[in-house]
Amino acid sequence: MNLETIDNVYFIGIGGIGMSALARYFHANRKQVSGYDKTQTEITDALSDLGISIHFEDTVANLDSSLLNANNTLIVYTPAIPNDHKQLAYFNNNNYKVMKRAAVLGLITENTFCLAVAGTHGKTTTTSILGHLLNTCNVPVTAFLGGISENYNSNLILNGTDVTVVEADEFDRSFLTLSPDLACVTSMDADHLDIYGDAEALKNSFEDFAKKIKQSGKLFVKEGLSLQGITYGIDTKSDYTAYNIRIENGTYVFDVKTPKTTIENIQFNLPGRHNLSNALIALAMAVEYGCPHQQLAKALASYKGVKRRFSYHIKTDSLVYIDDYAHHPEEINAVHQAVREMYPNQRVLAIFQPHLFSRTQDFADDFAKSLSQFDEVVLLDIYPARELPIEGVNSGWLLSKIENENKQLISKAEIISKINESHATVILTIGAGDIGEEVKHIKQSLQYAS
Repeated sequence: MNLETIDNVYFIGIGGIGMSALARYFHANRKQVSGYDKTQTEITDALSDLGISIHFEDTVANLDSSLLNANNTLIVYTPAIPNDHKQLAYFNNNNYKVMKRAAVLGLITENTFCLAVAGTHGKTTTTSILGHLLNTCNVPVTAFLGGISENYNSNLILNGTDVTVVEADEFDRSFLTLSPDLACVTSMDADHLDIYGDAEALKNSFEDFAKKIKQSGKLFVKEGLSLQGITYGIDTKSDYTAYNIRIENGTYVFDVKTPKTTIENIQFNLPGRHNLSNALIALAMAVEYGCPHQQLAKALASYKGVKRRFSYHIKTDSLVYIDDYAHHPEEINAVHQAVREMYPNQRVLAIFQPHLFSRTQDFADDFAKSLSQFDEVVLLDIYPARELPIEGVNSGWLLSKIENENKQLISKAEIISKINESHATVILTIGAGDIGEEVKHIKQSLQYAS
């Protein structure tokens, strides 16, 4: 399909983080962009501020007259949209060009030099670091991010169209629509078993993704994974290795050995070894692309992070409040490691909202083990997202598995009172559901109390 012939782009699920980045992209390219979403959020408000028309009721009557011409209109939808969605059914039944978000991303990137970041953890942070590095090095790049970059206050970096940086999402096997020039795999831990069935099928999908890389391209693989490629790791004998790691004034300072040389005294401001690993692979891909080492080091030092990825909302000597998107046991382990490294001997309260009944069921024991590491654990009800309940799978069941006496199940309305009762000096909110909507209220309450 030739996107040049498209005048109107309509998004069903426009408030999704990946969908909204595409909406921004088409709007910047002077297409008429509009869309639907179930709920109004900060993301939809930001799109509306750009002049993008959005409504929140699933009815064909809300469609603008500009969308009546099927020949010059593209409909983009997310897999989270149910099959009985009225607008989606209308477009499918009236010969519109209807495509999943991932397929559209594949179209946009196929005639560019594409750098793709795959993995069950770390995609968004790694992609945003890589986009920032290339942009700062004046590469004509468009980067589609799965989160809001603190550097750009956007999930789209737009500095040209020759090069693209994208998240290669394993959900629904979406990443198989891409044909990247450079790609990395950060992790292959079992996840999305509601889609894949078992861990072996997930692994096979990553192997299929590796085969999608162009013949002249390169694959980067975290040390220890079963795929073949350029390896990277921390304190390892990988092709790209971060070593001599120390913390100076709350900042990582480290050296990197590349296949050809050593880059010394690199600074990186995000806490946690998982973020250090993300920084390393982004740096490695930018080096292989051809960016100057010293310019890259300066760019990495200026990287500020992604909203809801270990995002500080309060950071004083007496109280720290951090919000994080972690929704898998390994991601919660990474948050715990970062907190303990940055705030040793301090009492930590973790408030976690499980995401998906199926994920909670599949990894209940691992969730319990990861959450038990915190001094206090508070659970919210499971955020269902696209799923119907599973009998016997609920937060009370998960709570019973946590081997920590300081545990409790509460409602969202009780979060602030629970925090006020706690003697913890480090507060964490964790999860991929709507717990992020509570952050501003929690922050306001903590600031008022202090």
